[in-house]
Amino acid sequence: MIVDPAHPLWTKISRLPKVELHRHLEGSLRLETLFEIARTYDLDLPSDDPETLRPYVQVMKGDSPDFIAYLEKFKWLRRFYVSPELIARIVSECIADAAADNVKYLELRFNPVALSRLRGFALEQVVLWVAEAAERAQRDHNIKVRLILQIGRDESIATARRIAEIAVAAHSNGVVGLDLAGDELAYPATPFTEIFRWAQKKGLHITIHAGEVGPAANVREAVERIGAERIGHGIRAVEDPALVSLLAEQGITLEMCPTSNLHTGAIATLSDYPLRHYLEQDVRVTINTDDPGISNTSLTDEYMLAVQHMGIELQMLHQTILHAAAGAFLPESERHELITWFEEVLVPL
Repeated sequence: MIVDPAHPLWTKISRLPKVELHRHLEGSLRLETLFEIARTYDLDLPSDDPETLRPYVQVMKGDSPDFIAYLEKFKWLRRFYVSPELIARIVSECIADAAADNVKYLELRFNPVALSRLRGFALEQVVLWVAEAAERAQRDHNIKVRLILQIGRDESIATARRIAEIAVAAHSNGVVGLDLAGDELAYPATPFTEIFRWAQKKGLHITIHAGEVGPAANVREAVERIGAERIGHGIRAVEDPALVSLLAEQGITLEMCPTSNLHTGAIATLSDYPLRHYLEQDVRVTINTDDPGISNTSLTDEYMLAVQHMGIELQMLHQTILHAAAGAFLPESERHELITWFEEVLVPL
């Protein structure tokens, strides 16, 4: 989906201070960096030619929407984490790109298993490398960054428990939450319930990918059984009006990602996207990029799509930004400070 930079609102939206709650590190790599790494390290890839390699790591114009094909791109992207220095570089570039899009608060999630598997790095070391790089980058680029560790639905319970333990131990290094992601059609969330409940008791916040391509029941399970405070995507919740009411009543934040949802086939057209409907039902909805490298998008692009294709007005965009600030996985005092700052700066824009 191509946005229109000539739209009268483009400049204003690009200048908006933003919050992003749902961005995957593994889906945020710059293509030029991938090509450089491939050449330098002679990686076993289908091609070292940039244009030939591009379709393996990025959705191309004309590609058919396909959830599994979208997930397959991560298998290629995970071949680039070949050293601590490169992991730090990728983190830094991801945060720099967000800051350049005027994102002021970013929660960046990653799967430590995915970053460690190629070279056999220790999971604890990977988390420390990401945390240290994020700390440096947020200072360099005037952006506040917190981290979320992701558990894949296809992981063993033992591995999932280990990731949760590492996340709790790394709380002081900026890790604020735990996420469950992956193929929700093939792998249920139920086996991980106790792990997430334990992590929550230890002070971590919980977000769960649900209702993206799976049914509304997955969203209800994530909230009622697993204790999710936020839901990644949550598109299919719209099919259950009682669930939509529950989300509004409990203040559950939906992390919605329009372009990604088009690319995975979770939605057929943006005109069908339930973002405005959720806003009208007082559900706390936010707009995010998900995987800006794979989908070739930015948060400004996502906001423009909402304006051009979903009937979202500027004041509604302001509301989604405030929703995101209110849904931030921060201590209450820091969250209040973030909300107050955005309330003040958004008014005159």
